[in-house]
Amino acid sequence: MPSLEGTRAHRSTGRRQWLWLGVAAVVLAALLTAFVLVVPRPSGGDGRQVAERRSAAEAFPGGLATQPADENQPRRRETQARADGQDGTAAKIAVIADQPIATWLTDTSVSETRETIRDVVRSAERQHRTPVFVLYNVPDRDCGSYSKGGTAADAYLPWVRSAVRAMQGSKAVVLVEPDAIAQIQVCKRLAADRLPLLRKAVGALTGHGLTVYLDGGNENRVPVATMAKWLREAGVDRTQGFFTNVSNFYRVDQERAYADRLADTIGDDPHFVIDVSRNGTGWRGTWCNPDGAGLGQAPHVTRGTTRLDALLWVKTPGLSDGTCNGGPAAGQWWESYALGLVENRARD
Repeated sequence: MPSLEGTRAHRSTGRRQWLWLGVAAVVLAALLTAFVLVVPRPSGGDGRQVAERRSAAEAFPGGLATQPADENQPRRRETQARADGQDGTAAKIAVIADQPIATWLTDTSVSETRETIRDVVRSAERQHRTPVFVLYNVPDRDCGSYSKGGTAADAYLPWVRSAVRAMQGSKAVVLVEPDAIAQIQVCKRLAADRLPLLRKAVGALTGHGLTVYLDGGNENRVPVATMAKWLREAGVDRTQGFFTNVSNFYRVDQERAYADRLADTIGDDPHFVIDVSRNGTGWRGTWCNPDGAGLGQAPHVTRGTTRLDALLWVKTPGLSDGTCNGGPAAGQWWESYALGLVENRARD
């Protein structure tokens, strides 16, 4: 039987040991906390700060919203066709109008742009789904080609900031300036100012609950290494990722392979979306109103098991690419072409 003194000594030693263990645990916790606070996460291998990418479901809560009637050009034409007794034509156009289509913001008027955004956001809220917007107003848009226009150089960022104020809290998806990056490859005058301007636009879009994608071009257009470099300079690390195939016609498997190569080259797992609005019959030899094009598969959000977040209808099917191949001006409704897209549509 141990003595009383021995028992007390044993207890004293035990208390000291627990005390030291407690102190060590507190110190370790403090060090870990300091490490988490001081060392940003996640980050690129070269120290770049990288946004925490969302899952597809988080990026598109509730799925894809359809446009309100006032903003849906195919719906307006369908309604007019029915009013004129052209039920067969109206039924074909409804194949387009019934799908979720992105809303393009091209008006240099701040007030008109904000009203369009509010209309689309209110409609999406009623549907409990996600609106998709396309910013398409960058200075020297389309390098003076069919879709030329855009804001003045000093008006662009104020226009973007105003649009962001109208969108904030809506959880909208925003596709920033199709062609704005890829077009640098053939329009060298854009090289000096375009990427810094887009980087500032990304800064204005960040922190407002929006999901942002930048222009990733499409296959067979810009070398992957060059495109990755330009995307990093434009701020892709602060966004969800990039989009491909907007207003183009490449098949999903081709674009997905290209997008995966581009994402690997950028690093840090950027996600992407693909425009499938008119790729039902694949590449037709030109990007501008090609013969034989068809609607792609129905737009939808993916299950989120890969970097592909969604297949979207970004380009509004039925709108002309420009005065090529017999088309009207860019952005104008071309009914015969729209009906051809429906006739040739992918059967999924």
